[in-house]
Amino acid sequence: MPSATKVEHESETRAKFRVFIKGTIDAVWHEITRTDSPIPAFFNSQMHTTTLAPGAKIAMRTPSGKYTGVVGEVLEFNPPTRFVHTFRFTNYDDPECTMIFDLEETNGGVNFTLTIADLPVGTKSAKQMLQGGTLICNTLKSVIETGKPSRGTRTLFLLFKVMTPLTPKKCLSENWPVT
Repeated sequence: MPSATKVEHESETRAKFRVFIKGTIDAVWHEITRTDSPIPAFFNSQMHTTTLAPGAKIAMRTPSGKYTGVVGEVLEFNPPTRFVHTFRFTNYDDPECTMIFDLEETNGGVNFTLTIADLPVGTKSAKQMLQGGTLICNTLKSVIETGKPSRGTRTLFLLFKVMTPLTPKKCLSENWPVT
């Protein structure tokens, strides 16, 4: 099935991913900002934080909470239209980038834009971010419109679970507190 996401590489350090989602802005907002359970669009990670407000640390952890794959800091939080945070993979020593989520309510749904800014050119992080942007948008669309990720994405989550024991020790959540 072709991707519903439109990708625009604005420069070496900035890319935009856009998708139209048939759903309410509140449903989309809740899905990308919830902290009470894993977020399928974020590779089935669960967001951990003390609060969603500028300056707060966030950590994206495995559903068990044992490992942290991403850390960052909230830069902007304007419900239900804009969420911005820094982003750094814990398994790489690459510089952080910035994730910008913009939601625009339109007739019949939501225009969702994910902008990745300050990509560290030539790094493993940049490569994964550019590949992951489309999956994030397509999974978010599927979850809002059908109630679940695509079969392929669910299979990917199963693979992640099977491979969890191979996660580097540096990614243990005890190394990445959010307080």
